[in-house]
Amino acid sequence: MSRYFDPFDADRPLRLHCACGGAHSPAEHEAAMAAQAGRDAAVQTLQARSESEDFEQHSREFIEASLMKALFPQDAVRRRFLRAVGKGTAMAALSSVLPTASLQAMAQEAAPLEKKELKIGFIPITCATPLIMAHPLGFYKKQGLDVQVVKTAGWALIRDKMLNKEYDATHFLSPMPLSITMGLGSTAKPMHVATIQNTNGQAITLHVKHKDKRDPKDWKGFKFAVPFEYSMHNFLLRYYVAEHGLDPDKDIQIRVVPPPEMVANLRAGNIDGYLGPDPFNQRAVYDEVGFIHLLTKELWDGHPCCAFGTRAEFIQQNPNTFAALYRAVLTAAAMARQAKNRELIAKVIAPKEYLNQPEAVLTQVLTGRFADGLGNVRNVPDRADFNPIPWQSMAVWMLTQMKRWGYVKGDVNYKQLAEQVFLLTDAKKQMKALGETAPDGAYPGFKVMGKAFDPAKPDAYINSFAIKRT
Repeated sequence: MSRYFDPFDADRPLRLHCACGGAHSPAEHEAAMAAQAGRDAAVQTLQARSESEDFEQHSREFIEASLMKALFPQDAVRRRFLRAVGKGTAMAALSSVLPTASLQAMAQEAAPLEKKELKIGFIPITCATPLIMAHPLGFYKKQGLDVQVVKTAGWALIRDKMLNKEYDATHFLSPMPLSITMGLGSTAKPMHVATIQNTNGQAITLHVKHKDKRDPKDWKGFKFAVPFEYSMHNFLLRYYVAEHGLDPDKDIQIRVVPPPEMVANLRAGNIDGYLGPDPFNQRAVYDEVGFIHLLTKELWDGHPCCAFGTRAEFIQQNPNTFAALYRAVLTAAAMARQAKNRELIAKVIAPKEYLNQPEAVLTQVLTGRFADGLGNVRNVPDRADFNPIPWQSMAVWMLTQMKRWGYVKGDVNYKQLAEQVFLLTDAKKQMKALGETAPDGAYPGFKVMGKAFDPAKPDAYINSFAIKRT
């Protein structure tokens, strides 16, 4: 067959486009074929790396280290515990972090899966990188699972499909399992956060016409978009403008816009900016309609954004399946955290069925070397990271912001909710059964815009703010 046109073939209609029959030019066809070849090569390289003895050891140790760090955020406490009880007892305690047998043991001798065919929802943003890349790289299949990752239009639909049991597990905004468990904006249904999908990875993007308005005090009357009410985006935007003296409910407008629609709304002038997930901050720069005002890493370095979770009853009914799912996603997170893999991962998650974005945009986000739309090329390697630990102090902070802005009325049992939803509590019970004093792990403090947050004093934290609804 001719690569281009064949006017002398009586069996084929003569069309002045690509010889493959598609409605595109031969040059576009060749570019698409080259991109596909690049993606195939990236998949093969990453698969080979994932099967290497070095990475398998790295992945096992990453999982164990992640869970130990969650239990013992203070290294001195971890060392004292290990000296007191030894490695064997410590591993026994670690095995109960999830309602399953030891991850290490199951990696060697997988238990029978209760359910193999699963549907997992995701929003097409880089926050979902581990969940997405586990599909083309075969990490789910390696665990015996037949997983369909389903691109979903918005967060309300994600919530509804989880409540209706159309999805077995999903990509969540990390405050969503808390709000759904509490029945805020939906029917109450117990949910669990198994892992944080990503940390950092968001930004405040403004329309190019506002390059002379870098001071938030000049933003009165601005219209901003966030992806969902119960999102870190909403809470961080509110926190940021309030710290600059603006009331987010009176001085600006905040509206919910699905992430894939943010750039179009910015271009149309429907909004002045957004605090949103990548790649849409970088896409606004790529399309020359917006600039990156700041990365949310600059507000709270290491903050959570999205999570991976499911219904409590799914875990209870399918513990082995859940453990296999957990292993697959954590393996992907371990690979995504390695800088050497980031450019290849950008190629793998770029296609239409996943993020449907130019590789150049995703590469800038994942490598942290990016144009900011203000004439600068910045280098921030941890612009996006994939630390999977669901610190319970993160959940407490989210709950303080829900109460601060009036989403929650009355008293809140912060600790109970955090431990119910963010899966790190059973380990403490196991440690107590072993005769050991369980540390107050998973409650590390942190700073947001330089202000310390003590998870043991949530109401005092709320009362310390001048602008609030309570």
